[in-house]
Amino acid sequence: MNPSMTKKLLLTLLAWGIALIVFFPIFWMVLTGFKTEVQAIAPPTLVFEPTLAGYHEVMARADYLKFALNSIVISFGSTLLALIVAIPAAYSMAFLPTKRTRGTLLWMLSTKMLPPVGVLMPVYLLFRDMGLLDSQLGLTLVYMLMNLPIVVWMLYTFFKDIPKDILEAGRMDGAGTLQEVLYLLLPLTLPGIASTGLLSVILSWNEAFWSLNLTTSDAAPLTAFIASFSSPEGLFWAKLSAASTLAIAPILIFGWMTQKQMVRGLTFGAVK
Repeated sequence: MNPSMTKKLLLTLLAWGIALIVFFPIFWMVLTGFKTEVQAIAPPTLVFEPTLAGYHEVMARADYLKFALNSIVISFGSTLLALIVAIPAAYSMAFLPTKRTRGTLLWMLSTKMLPPVGVLMPVYLLFRDMGLLDSQLGLTLVYMLMNLPIVVWMLYTFFKDIPKDILEAGRMDGAGTLQEVLYLLLPLTLPGIASTGLLSVILSWNEAFWSLNLTTSDAAPLTAFIASFSSPEGLFWAKLSAASTLAIAPILIFGWMTQKQMVRGLTFGAVK
């Protein structure tokens, strides 16, 4: 076997090893969801009689569809708002930069390093006074602001790849700023915008801190649905695993269906 084939084989084995390490906890969680509580706390084994008792108890205890609908509305709503705000912001930074542009981008990125608990109290008090506690609108706004720095940064990098000659040609043909964005910039950067939106949806779907602190029942998403199966009596691993599987199943299916678009956008950008 020549050195190149050996290297390729080793890299393949390494990739499979990393994939198994990453996905084994998910596999074990799904497996545990089909066990009884006694089997779940017993010594680990792959041989057992599967049961749907955990799923039946989860569905009987909580309105899964209500939590799932909240997650869908909040995740996609926050992503749409983030894109509406980020597209003009990234456009101005990419094509109309000033001496403060770089500092603004770095400041936006630095906000992601701030622990959310550091601003929990002021956000909670603002939401209480504005009547946004336990509301889809309130959580949508928080998630939009949470993901906005990442969305702006990603769109900025995609927009920077667009040759300015294309936009200048549009201006020479009489296109205004709005026409330039709608008919030139957006079609050229559609893969990048799609991958950015998909990433924002995933981040919003998985967010737990704000949902647990700003909602109780009406607007609670699936992250709160999972947390509701933790009780003072202890953790019931079979029911908790079943609830977690139900919570991650939609986003896993969504991610699997859109993986080509995400990889294409993140890897190749908008224009080669």
